Amino acid sequence: MSKVSLEGQVAVVTGAARGVGELLARKLSARGAHVALVGLEPDELKQVASRLHGEAAYWHADVTDHEAMARVAEEVKERFGKVDIVVANAGVASAGPFLGSDPVAWRRVIEVNLIGSAVTARAFLPVLMESRGYLLQIASLAALTPAPMMTAYCASKSGVEAYAHALRAEVGYKGVKVGVGYLSWTDTDMVRGADRDDVMRELRSRLPWPSNKTYPLGPAVDRIVAGIERRSAHVYAQWWLRGMQGVRPYLPGLIASVGQREMRRFEPRLGEVTTGLLGEGGSADAAAHAGR
Repeated sequence: MSKVSLEGQVAVVTGAARGVGELLARKLSARGAHVALVGLEPDELKQVASRLHGEAAYWHADVTDHEAMARVAEEVKERFGKVDIVVANAGVASAGPFLGSDPVAWRRVIEVNLIGSAVTARAFLPVLMESRGYLLQIASLAALTPAPMMTAYCASKSGVEAYAHALRAEVGYKGVKVGVGYLSWTDTDMVRGADRDDVMRELRSRLPWPSNKTYPLGPAVDRIVAGIERRSAHVYAQWWLRGMQGVRPYLPGLIASVGQREMRRFEPRLGEVTTGLLGEGGSADAAAHAGR
């Protein structure tokens, strides 16, 4: 598929204060895009915007807030004149046994990752239709295969994958392309937050190669940028994720079998697993949500 030049394109990135969103904003800017940053951490967003190569601005907003995101979409259009690309990247995660999980944190993962993505699309689709633009929904390896101790995250990422595929069929005839981005364990504060828990770190180390590795952020984001340039329907941040599509029908049964063995092994230590949202981004979301 031919590439679309990013020079002069206007790109919106949610969850842009750190991690995938922050580096993606920098790489899009380096290719000539004007970037609108959206997130919950205004000080960090301001710093990111100040370091970008070209024109940039930031908006402090919760992606689950319909009114706030509609206002952001209007203001981004007013500021830049158009919107060509929207990357629904904002996300949080929690880990641990479902029965012992924090129900508030569990629900918040669904709200941010799934509902927040839909709110983002609802706000920006009108302007994307004007530009015949591109919406990239960031999903995960968790959308391709279930994983014990990650029920909320798997549910949310499976949900956004299905939602984005359905949306592609709805808006394609209006000229809007919709893509789904898949990432395995990538070096972000979310993954580092999970690895601070001894049980979660050991469980992950026992996954089969190559799913037991943490991958560097830079090459993963380079692949995402390449997918944006091609307006790809599927974007794989690690090379081997494409191959997972062919075997995914067999994964639930395999994980159920192997997972039971691993859960039995770790059962005496499951009470040690930290509940709540992971990483600095999770802490920021929890603080903002608690303040309402």
